[in-house]
Amino acid sequence: MITIAETVAEVREQVKAWRKEGLSVGLVPTMGYLHEGHQSLIARACAENDRVVVSVFVNPTQFGPNEDLASYPRDLKHDAALCEETGAALIFHPTPEEMYPNGFCSYVDMDVLTKELCGLSRPVHFRGVCTVVSKLFHIVQPDRAYFGEKDAQQLAVIRRMVTDLNMNLQIVGCPIVREADGLAKSSRNTYLSPEERKAALVLSRSIFAGKKLAEFGETDAQKLVDTMKSIIASEPLAKIDYVKVVDLMTMQQIPKLDRPFLAAMAVYIGKTRLIDNFMMNAGGTAE
Repeated sequence: MITIAETVAEVREQVKAWRKEGLSVGLVPTMGYLHEGHQSLIARACAENDRVVVSVFVNPTQFGPNEDLASYPRDLKHDAALCEETGAALIFHPTPEEMYPNGFCSYVDMDVLTKELCGLSRPVHFRGVCTVVSKLFHIVQPDRAYFGEKDAQQLAVIRRMVTDLNMNLQIVGCPIVREADGLAKSSRNTYLSPEERKAALVLSRSIFAGKKLAEFGETDAQKLVDTMKSIIASEPLAKIDYVKVVDLMTMQQIPKLDRPFLAAMAVYIGKTRLIDNFMMNAGGTAE
Protein backbone atom coordinates (compact mmCIF):
# COMPACT_ATOMS: atom_id res chain seq x y z
CA MET A 1 0.00 0.00 0.00
CA ILE A 2 1.41 3.38 -0.98
CA THR A 3 2.17 5.80 1.86
CA ILE A 4 0.23 9.08 1.95
CA ALA A 5 1.93 11.80 3.99
CA GLU A 6 0.02 14.94 4.91
CA THR A 7 2.75 16.87 6.74
CA VAL A 8 6.14 18.30 5.84
CA ALA A 9 7.66 16.49 8.84
CA GLU A 10 6.47 13.07 7.60
CA VAL A 11 7.96 13.62 4.15
CA ARG A 12 11.29 14.82 5.52
CA GLU A 13 11.50 11.84 7.89
CA GLN A 14 10.88 9.36 5.05
CA VAL A 15 13.33 11.04 2.66
CA LYS A 16 15.95 11.14 5.42
CA ALA A 17 15.56 7.36 5.86
CA TRP A 18 15.97 6.79 2.12
CA ARG A 19 19.07 8.95 2.03
CA LYS A 20 20.61 6.91 4.87
CA GLU A 21 20.23 3.88 2.59
CA GLY A 22 21.97 5.75 -0.23
CA LEU A 23 18.85 5.87 -2.39
CA SER A 24 18.12 8.48 -5.08
CA VAL A 25 14.84 10.39 -4.95
CA GLY A 26 12.62 11.71 -7.75
CA LEU A 27 9.73 14.15 -7.41
CA VAL A 28 6.64 14.55 -9.59
CA PRO A 29 4.70 17.69 -8.57
CA THR A 30 1.01 17.49 -9.52
CA MET A 31 -2.34 19.02 -8.64
CA GLY A 32 -3.92 15.57 -8.63
CA TYR A 33 -6.77 14.07 -10.66
CA LEU A 34 -4.04 12.09 -12.37
CA HIS A 35 -4.27 10.82 -15.95
CA GLU A 36 -1.97 9.03 -18.41
CA GLY A 37 0.09 12.19 -18.88
CA HIS A 38 0.93 12.30 -15.17
CA GLN A 39 1.47 8.56 -15.22
CA SER A 40 4.13 8.94 -17.91
CA LEU A 41 6.01 11.38 -15.65
CA ILE A 42 5.78 9.00 -12.68
CA ALA A 43 6.94 6.06 -14.80
CA ARG A 44 9.94 8.06 -16.06
CA ALA A 45 10.78 9.11 -12.51
CA CYS A 46 10.54 5.51 -11.27
CA ALA A 47 12.86 4.35 -14.05
CA GLU A 48 15.49 6.94 -13.14
CA ASN A 49 15.31 6.99 -9.32
CA ASP A 50 15.24 4.50 -6.46
CA ARG A 51 12.25 6.17 -4.79
CA VAL A 52 9.62 8.57 -6.15
CA VAL A 53 7.48 11.13 -4.34
CA VAL A 54 4.32 12.42 -6.05
CA SER A 55 2.87 15.61 -4.60
CA VAL A 56 -0.92 15.93 -4.93
CA PHE A 57 -1.81 19.49 -4.00
CA VAL A 58 -4.25 21.91 -5.63
CA ASN A 59 -2.17 25.01 -5.02
CA PRO A 60 -4.39 28.01 -4.19
CA THR A 61 -1.70 30.64 -4.80
CA GLN A 62 -1.55 29.95 -8.55
CA PHE A 63 -5.28 30.54 -9.10
CA GLY A 64 -6.67 33.99 -9.81
CA PRO A 65 -9.85 35.28 -8.12
CA ASN A 66 -12.16 34.18 -10.96
CA GLU A 67 -10.47 30.88 -11.76
CA ASP A 68 -11.48 27.29 -11.04
CA LEU A 69 -9.87 26.59 -7.65
CA ALA A 70 -13.07 25.39 -5.96
CA SER A 71 -14.22 23.28 -8.90
CA TYR A 72 -10.81 21.84 -9.86
CA PRO A 73 -11.31 18.04 -9.97
CA ARG A 74 -10.03 15.97 -7.04
CA ASP A 75 -9.92 12.19 -6.51
CA LEU A 76 -7.21 11.08 -4.07
CA LYS A 77 -8.33 7.44 -4.07
CA HIS A 78 -7.88 7.24 -7.84
CA ASP A 79 -4.59 9.14 -7.65
CA ALA A 80 -3.21 6.78 -4.99
CA ALA A 81 -4.11 3.71 -7.06
CA LEU A 82 -2.42 5.14 -10.15
CA CYS A 83 0.70 6.11 -8.20
CA GLU A 84 0.96 2.68 -6.56
CA GLU A 85 0.40 0.88 -9.86
CA THR A 86 3.12 2.95 -11.54
CA GLY A 87 5.68 2.43 -8.78
CA ALA A 88 5.75 5.63 -6.70
CA ALA A 89 6.67 5.18 -3.04
CA LEU A 90 5.05 8.19 -1.38
CA ILE A 91 2.26 10.70 -2.00
CA PHE A 92 2.59 14.10 -0.35
CA HIS A 93 -0.97 15.40 0.09
CA PRO A 94 -0.82 18.48 2.33
CA THR A 95 -3.62 20.83 3.25
CA PRO A 96 -3.35 24.47 2.16
CA GLU A 97 -2.73 25.31 5.84
CA GLU A 98 0.24 22.94 5.97
CA MET A 99 1.84 24.59 2.94
CA TYR A 100 0.80 28.16 3.80
CA PRO A 101 0.51 28.46 7.59
CA ASN A 102 -0.99 31.50 9.25
CA GLY A 103 1.14 34.58 8.56
CA PHE A 104 2.75 33.18 5.39
CA CYS A 105 4.14 36.08 3.34
CA SER A 106 7.20 34.83 1.40
CA TYR A 107 6.92 34.30 -2.34
CA VAL A 108 9.20 33.44 -5.25
CA ASP A 109 8.67 35.86 -8.11
CA MET A 110 10.25 36.01 -11.56
CA ASP A 111 10.56 38.59 -14.32
CA VAL A 112 10.84 38.28 -18.14
CA LEU A 113 9.81 34.62 -18.65
CA THR A 114 6.53 35.12 -16.78
CA LYS A 115 5.47 38.26 -18.66
CA GLU A 116 4.32 36.47 -21.83
CA LEU A 117 1.81 33.76 -22.78
CA CYS A 118 -0.07 32.48 -19.69
CA GLY A 119 1.59 35.13 -17.52
CA LEU A 120 -0.27 37.90 -19.36
CA SER A 121 -3.77 36.56 -18.78
CA ARG A 122 -3.00 34.92 -15.40
CA PRO A 123 -0.86 37.53 -13.63
CA VAL A 124 -0.57 35.76 -10.25
CA HIS A 125 -0.12 32.28 -11.72
CA PHE A 126 3.63 31.92 -11.96
CA ARG A 127 4.35 33.53 -8.60
CA GLY A 128 2.19 30.79 -7.12
CA VAL A 129 3.84 28.08 -9.22
CA CYS A 130 7.39 29.19 -8.38
CA THR A 131 6.56 29.49 -4.69
CA VAL A 132 4.93 26.08 -4.31
CA VAL A 133 7.51 24.28 -6.47
CA SER A 134 10.35 25.93 -4.55
CA LYS A 135 8.74 24.76 -1.29
CA LEU A 136 8.36 21.21 -2.64
CA PHE A 137 12.02 21.17 -3.68
CA HIS A 138 13.08 22.26 -0.19
CA ILE A 139 10.78 19.74 1.52
CA VAL A 140 11.65 16.68 -0.62
CA GLN A 141 15.18 17.67 -1.73
CA PRO A 142 14.96 15.41 -4.81
CA ASP A 143 17.76 14.51 -7.19
CA ARG A 144 15.39 15.03 -10.12
CA ALA A 145 11.96 16.58 -10.66
CA TYR A 146 9.66 15.79 -13.57
CA PHE A 147 7.35 18.15 -15.47
CA GLY A 148 5.26 17.78 -18.63
CA GLU A 149 6.09 19.68 -21.80
CA LYS A 150 2.39 20.50 -22.24
CA ASP A 151 2.99 23.25 -19.67
CA ALA A 152 5.99 24.45 -21.66
CA GLN A 153 6.17 27.92 -20.16
CA GLN A 154 5.98 26.46 -16.65
CA LEU A 155 8.83 24.09 -17.53
CA ALA A 156 10.98 26.98 -18.81
CA VAL A 157 10.17 29.09 -15.74
CA ILE A 158 11.09 26.28 -13.32
CA ARG A 159 14.34 25.55 -15.15
CA ARG A 160 15.25 29.24 -14.93
CA MET A 161 14.36 29.37 -11.24
CA VAL A 162 16.54 26.34 -10.50
CA THR A 163 19.46 27.91 -12.36
CA ASP A 164 19.03 31.39 -10.90
CA LEU A 165 18.62 30.21 -7.31
CA ASN A 166 21.37 27.53 -7.47
CA MET A 167 19.01 24.70 -6.60
CA ASN A 168 20.80 21.36 -6.57
CA LEU A 169 18.59 19.14 -8.70
CA GLN A 170 17.90 18.19 -12.32
CA ILE A 171 14.69 19.24 -14.07
CA VAL A 172 13.40 16.64 -16.53
CA GLY A 173 10.86 17.58 -19.20
CA CYS A 174 8.61 14.81 -20.54
CA PRO A 175 6.66 14.74 -23.85
CA ILE A 176 2.98 15.63 -24.20
CA VAL A 177 0.65 12.63 -23.92
CA ARG A 178 -2.37 12.81 -26.23
CA GLU A 179 -5.71 11.07 -26.58
CA ALA A 180 -6.10 8.79 -29.61
CA ASP A 181 -7.77 11.67 -31.49
CA GLY A 182 -4.95 14.11 -30.72
CA LEU A 183 -6.29 16.14 -27.78
CA ALA A 184 -3.60 16.77 -25.17
CA LYS A 185 -4.35 15.00 -21.88
CA SER A 186 -5.50 17.43 -19.19
CA SER A 187 -7.42 17.23 -15.92
CA ARG A 188 -9.55 20.09 -17.25
CA ASN A 189 -10.78 17.94 -20.15
CA THR A 190 -13.33 16.57 -17.67
CA TYR A 191 -15.09 19.96 -17.74
CA LEU A 192 -15.97 19.56 -21.43
CA SER A 193 -19.44 18.54 -22.60
CA PRO A 194 -19.53 15.99 -25.47
CA GLU A 195 -20.00 18.84 -27.97
CA GLU A 196 -17.14 20.82 -26.42
CA ARG A 197 -14.91 17.74 -26.32
CA LYS A 198 -15.32 17.39 -30.09
CA ALA A 199 -14.72 21.12 -30.59
CA ALA A 200 -11.52 20.95 -28.51
CA LEU A 201 -9.83 18.96 -31.27
CA VAL A 202 -9.31 22.27 -33.03
CA LEU A 203 -6.32 22.87 -30.72
CA SER A 204 -4.36 19.80 -31.77
CA ARG A 205 -5.35 20.29 -35.43
CA SER A 206 -3.84 23.76 -35.39
CA ILE A 207 -0.74 22.50 -33.55
CA PHE A 208 -0.16 19.75 -36.10
CA ALA A 209 -0.68 22.20 -38.99
CA GLY A 210 1.77 24.71 -37.53
CA LYS A 211 4.36 22.02 -36.91
CA LYS A 212 4.02 20.74 -40.47
CA LEU A 213 4.49 24.28 -41.83
CA ALA A 214 7.70 24.70 -39.82
CA GLU A 215 8.97 21.29 -40.87
CA PHE A 216 8.49 22.29 -44.53
CA GLY A 217 10.76 25.29 -44.00
CA GLU A 218 8.52 28.24 -43.08
CA THR A 219 10.62 30.82 -41.21
CA ASP A 220 8.07 33.61 -40.71
CA ALA A 221 6.64 33.31 -37.20
CA GLN A 222 3.59 35.44 -38.06
CA LYS A 223 2.63 33.11 -40.92
CA LEU A 224 2.77 30.21 -38.48
CA VAL A 225 0.56 32.10 -36.01
CA ASP A 226 -1.91 33.17 -38.72
CA THR A 227 -2.28 29.60 -39.98
CA MET A 228 -2.94 28.27 -36.49
CA LYS A 229 -5.37 31.07 -35.61
CA SER A 230 -7.37 30.55 -38.81
CA ILE A 231 -7.91 26.89 -37.95
CA ILE A 232 -9.07 27.73 -34.41
CA ALA A 233 -11.34 30.51 -35.71
CA SER A 234 -13.21 27.93 -37.80
CA GLU A 235 -14.63 26.42 -34.58
CA PRO A 236 -17.59 28.44 -33.19
CA LEU A 237 -17.11 27.18 -29.61
CA ALA A 238 -13.44 28.24 -29.53
CA LYS A 239 -12.23 31.60 -28.22
CA ILE A 240 -8.51 32.38 -28.45
CA ASP A 241 -6.66 33.64 -25.37
CA TYR A 242 -3.35 33.65 -27.24
CA VAL A 243 -1.46 31.95 -30.05
CA LYS A 244 2.20 32.98 -30.10
CA VAL A 245 5.67 31.92 -31.15
CA VAL A 246 8.40 32.64 -28.61
CA ASP A 247 12.08 32.00 -28.00
CA LEU A 248 12.31 28.71 -26.14
CA MET A 249 14.74 30.09 -23.56
CA THR A 250 13.35 33.58 -22.87
CA MET A 251 9.64 33.12 -23.70
CA GLN A 252 9.77 36.39 -25.67
CA GLN A 253 8.04 36.70 -29.05
CA ILE A 254 10.25 36.33 -32.12
CA PRO A 255 9.65 37.37 -35.75
CA LYS A 256 11.71 34.58 -37.36
CA LEU A 257 12.04 30.88 -36.69
CA ASP A 258 15.82 31.21 -36.53
CA ARG A 259 16.39 29.65 -33.07
CA PRO A 260 14.81 26.99 -30.86
CA PHE A 261 11.19 28.12 -30.46
CA LEU A 262 7.91 27.32 -28.78
CA ALA A 263 4.59 27.71 -30.59
CA ALA A 264 2.01 27.87 -27.80
CA MET A 265 -1.69 28.54 -27.42
CA ALA A 266 -4.39 28.92 -24.81
CA VAL A 267 -7.94 28.57 -26.08
CA TYR A 268 -11.29 28.64 -24.34
CA ILE A 269 -13.71 25.90 -25.37
CA GLY A 270 -16.88 27.16 -23.78
CA LYS A 271 -15.74 28.17 -20.28
CA THR A 272 -12.79 25.75 -20.18
CA ARG A 273 -9.31 27.10 -20.85
CA LEU A 274 -7.04 24.56 -22.57
CA ILE A 275 -3.40 24.83 -23.61
CA ASP A 276 -1.27 23.07 -26.22
CA ASN A 277 2.06 23.61 -27.95
CA PHE A 278 4.95 22.28 -29.94
CA MET A 279 8.68 22.99 -29.70
CA MET A 280 11.21 22.96 -32.54
CA ASN A 281 14.76 23.93 -33.36
CA ALA A 282 15.53 26.36 -36.19
CA GLY A 283 15.19 24.59 -39.52
CA GLY A 284 12.13 22.55 -38.60
CA THR A 285 13.72 19.80 -36.50
CA ALA A 286 12.18 18.49 -33.29
CA GLU A 287 13.41 20.08 -30.07
